[in-house]
Amino acid sequence: MLFMGILSGLGLARIGPGLGPIFIWLVLPLLLATIRNKSFIAVVLVLMLGISLGWWRGSVYMDKLASYEPIYMQKITLSAQASEDATYSKTKQLSFSAGNIVLDNGQKLAGKVQLGGFGANMIFQGDEVIATGKLYPGYGAYQGRISFAVIQVTKHNPSLLSEIRQRFVAGAQTALPEPLAPFVMGLLVGQRANLPQQNKDDLQKVGLTHIIAVSGANLTIIVRACQRMLGKRSKRVSTFLTLALIAVFLLLTGSSASIVRAAMVSVLSIAAGYYGRSFKPLNLILLAAVITAMADPVYLWSDLGWYLSFLAFFGVMILGPLVQARWPGKWHDSAIAGVALESICAEIMTLPFVLHIFGQMSRVGLVANVLVVAFIPLAMLLGTVAALAGMLGPAICGWFTWPATLLLNYMLDVAHVLAGLPNVFVEGIGLSLWQMLGLYGCIALFTAVLWYKNPDKSAIITDINESKSRGLLA
Repeated sequence: MLFMGILSGLGLARIGPGLGPIFIWLVLPLLLATIRNKSFIAVVLVLMLGISLGWWRGSVYMDKLASYEPIYMQKITLSAQASEDATYSKTKQLSFSAGNIVLDNGQKLAGKVQLGGFGANMIFQGDEVIATGKLYPGYGAYQGRISFAVIQVTKHNPSLLSEIRQRFVAGAQTALPEPLAPFVMGLLVGQRANLPQQNKDDLQKVGLTHIIAVSGANLTIIVRACQRMLGKRSKRVSTFLTLALIAVFLLLTGSSASIVRAAMVSVLSIAAGYYGRSFKPLNLILLAAVITAMADPVYLWSDLGWYLSFLAFFGVMILGPLVQARWPGKWHDSAIAGVALESICAEIMTLPFVLHIFGQMSRVGLVANVLVVAFIPLAMLLGTVAALAGMLGPAICGWFTWPATLLLNYMLDVAHVLAGLPNVFVEGIGLSLWQMLGLYGCIALFTAVLWYKNPDKSAIITDINESKSRGLLA
C-alpha cells in the first residue's frame, strides 16, 4: 500500500504542488500509534503517507524542471557529459544522450537531453562536450533535445569499462560477418544503428524489434533460465554465477535504465533466495518502480520504456509462473520451454499498451516470439563467446564462431520468412485509453483466477529444487 501511495503521489505532482513535508510529519505519528493494530485506519494512514512522500518528491522535481521553460525554442550553448556512446542517426548526425547539464551562464539543469549534431569524429560515454543549437522540448525521459548542433569534445574521460566495451564490439565485428555482427550487438548491447534496414524491417513486421534493444525483460528471462540450469548445484554456486552474469551484462550494455531496473529486481530476488526469504513478486516490482521513479520522476510521467519494462516484468514474474503452476508439465525441465512461455506472457502484458500508444501490431508476433525469443539466452551466450574470440584471438576465432553463426542465421531467417507473409503487419489500430484499460482488466481478472486456484499464494519460491518438487517456478 505504501508503494502504491508513493507512485500515486508522484503522479499527482503533475497536477500541482503537494502539501509539503509538514503533512508527512503530521501523518507519521498517527501511523506509528495505529500500525500495531493493523486496522483499516492504519492502512489509510500508510496510503496517505505514501501519497504525501510521492507528491512532495514530485513537486520538488517539477520545480527543478521549470528551469527549462524559459529557454525552449531558444539558441543556447551548454556543456554536458555523454551518458552513452554516440551513434549515427538517419540524418548522419552523431546522436547521444547527455546529463550533468550546465548552461553557459553557469546555471545547472536537472534531467537529461538528447543531442545530435556535427563537429566531432566520435563521442564516447563519459566524454565532456559543449553543444550549441536550438533547444526543443524532449520526448519520454528527456527534458530537451537539440538537433544539428555544433558539438565540440572538451575532455575525454576514458574508463576501463568503456575500453573493454569498445574492444568487445570490435571483436564481434572481427569474428562475425554482416549482418550477424550488428545483429548480435543489438542482442547484447542494444546497438542497432549498423543493422541493415531490411533486417530492421523484418524484425518490426514480426514483432521482434524488442530483441535488438537493451531490454530489461530479456535480462530477467536470461537470469531465470540460468537459475533453472543451475538449480541442481549448490545455492552458493548458483547465486555467485547468476550475479556474475548480471555484472557482465551490465558491463556490456553500459548500464542503461532498462537494464538497471531488471538488475535491481533480479538482485533483490536472488538475495532473498540466498538468505531463505521469499518476495511476493508484485511487491518486488512495486519496490523497483518506487526506487526508480523517486530517483527520476520523469520515468513515471512520460517514459514509455519504463512502463513497458514493468509490464514485461509482470508477465515474466507473475503471469508466467501462475500459468506454469496451473498447468504443470515440461516447463520446469526445459529452459527453452520456460523462456518461451515467459516471453509470451511478457508479450501479452505489453501488447495493449503498444496498441494504444503506437497503434500497430504483428499478426505473427506470438509465433515469432516462440520461435526466436526462446533462443535468446543461448544466442547471447554464443554471441559473447564469438565476440571474445574475435577480441582475444582473431586468428583462430573461426573455430569458436560457427555455433553463433548457425543460431543467428536461424533467427534472422525466421524473421525474414514470417515477414514475407501477406498482411502480416497491421497499422492504424486506434485503441483508446478505455479499451486498453478494459483489456488490462481482463488480464487482471485472469491473473486473479489463476492466483486464487494456486495452492501456494507466495508466488516466488526461493529454492529452485523446492519449486520443482512443488510444481512452481523458482
